[in-house]
Amino acid sequence: MITASTFRLDGRLALVTGSSAGIGLALARGLGQAGATIVLNGRNAAPLAAAAQLLRSEGLTVHERAFDVTDATQVQAQVADIEKQIGPIEILINNAGIQRRGPLHEYAHSDWHDIMQTNLNSVFFVGQTVAQHMITRGRGRIVNICSVQSELGRPGIAPYMATKGAVKMLTKGMAVDWGPLGLNVNGIGPGYFKTELNEKLVNDPTFSAWLTNRTPNRRWGEVQELAGAAVFLASDASTFVNGHILYVDGGVTAQL
Repeated sequence: MITASTFRLDGRLALVTGSSAGIGLALARGLGQAGATIVLNGRNAAPLAAAAQLLRSEGLTVHERAFDVTDATQVQAQVADIEKQIGPIEILINNAGIQRRGPLHEYAHSDWHDIMQTNLNSVFFVGQTVAQHMITRGRGRIVNICSVQSELGRPGIAPYMATKGAVKMLTKGMAVDWGPLGLNVNGIGPGYFKTELNEKLVNDPTFSAWLTNRTPNRRWGEVQELAGAAVFLASDASTFVNGHILYVDGGVTAQL
């Protein structure tokens, strides 16, 4: 029977990567409001501490861990420390990501490597490391943040599209390999949301006019609107959902 408690996350520990601001912070807040204890992650300690203090002021239980999710050695050490010092990670949100725009024929190799390491390698490094602990317990929820660019293209962001297409398929691969071991692995595909990453686009009247006309809901998304999808995929309401990408995009992927 479905009740309000079906969607609750009380007593569960959730690690959210890239969660000092933007979508990651909104997802962490949503999980915390549903009862989870949160571990925030980011590379830089100062903004991470500020985000943690903000959520604590809202009555949420929050820990913080500053480490680089593109460094497999750091990931292994930090996940082991979280498991030992805080508790078993039952929910992982792989959210860390960057954007580097530019014409593909002029795209710098250094930017290519940076975007691949942050958007794709981190999902593998953190996902694999956390999954190894989850597998020993026979349960766990992993949610990888994909994008509408996992399906659709836009000029000037081909490398970003490549990473998000790969994350979509890695999500499905994780579900196939780890589903028999008790894990549920799904993805969320955000559309266009008002975040620091999209600040230039939000402030561009021409782009915003195009986007609102292109989106059936006729507006930008607000980051808090992603939280419900994360809570659903992390909760007992989605016990038989595995390998699925849930697009939260105002209908962009439904309309030509």
